[in-house]
Amino acid sequence: MEKMLNSLYDIRFLDEISSKETIIHNIHPFAKLITTIAFLIITVSFDKYDISRLIPLVFYPIVLIIIAEIPLVPVLKRLFVAAPFVIGLGIFNPLFDSNPVIVLSWIKISGGWISFISILIKCILTVLAAFILIATTGINGIALALRTIGIPKVFVIQFILTYRYISLLIEETHSMIRAYLLRSPREKGIRFSVWGSLTGQLLIRTVERAQRIYLSMCCRGFIGDYNIGSVDNIAFRDIVYLGIWILYFIFVRCVDITTILGLLITGGVK
Repeated sequence: MEKMLNSLYDIRFLDEISSKETIIHNIHPFAKLITTIAFLIITVSFDKYDISRLIPLVFYPIVLIIIAEIPLVPVLKRLFVAAPFVIGLGIFNPLFDSNPVIVLSWIKISGGWISFISILIKCILTVLAAFILIATTGINGIALALRTIGIPKVFVIQFILTYRYISLLIEETHSMIRAYLLRSPREKGIRFSVWGSLTGQLLIRTVERAQRIYLSMCCRGFIGDYNIGSVDNIAFRDIVYLGIWILYFIFVRCVDITTILGLLITGGVK
């Protein structure tokens, strides 16, 4: 039950930190969304063996986390949540790709391990980028940006309501589990025989509550369009923010920065 409360807190925590007043928070949602999409495309476009060329991309999330004053602990928690899926996805790479790529005097590193590390780095970068976008923009800002780039209204509304429905589902699940434990104080958990009935009751409760929410929305003038509020037009600073990051991503993709810096440090380039 504690995990459910933590999940609900995490969702509300994102809404809270998205209302801060920092330079990054005040950037137009459209500029932040396009920047994030460009970052994701550049990140996944690198070859599976290009670990060193991914390192300069770390500069983007680090700068945004510092300027936007995003707490580090919630960021690390989300990375740990996504890590098992990525590890399960790439852990078999060393078995299928055993050809040595890096050969030292005392160790040989196969291409499978290199590609596995590359997947981990890409996962960390993409999760960070998505988290930063939500934490600095908010769900309404992201919806506005999606409508700006031409995403159909019905998909944007479904996106918003699904995000809100997750909190509703967690609240109802928490209430049901608490009621069950109060009626069965000697139980250490939920008996397997009641899982089916509890799941059915959960579905009925959430559907009924969602229906009440929908009726209340209709009473307040909802006609199929979600009011996400008014946002200022794109300003010059938004264009500068978007342009600088896009140029940086393209530069990182086209130029092997780490190799050049390594040669400069070791004296390979004069």
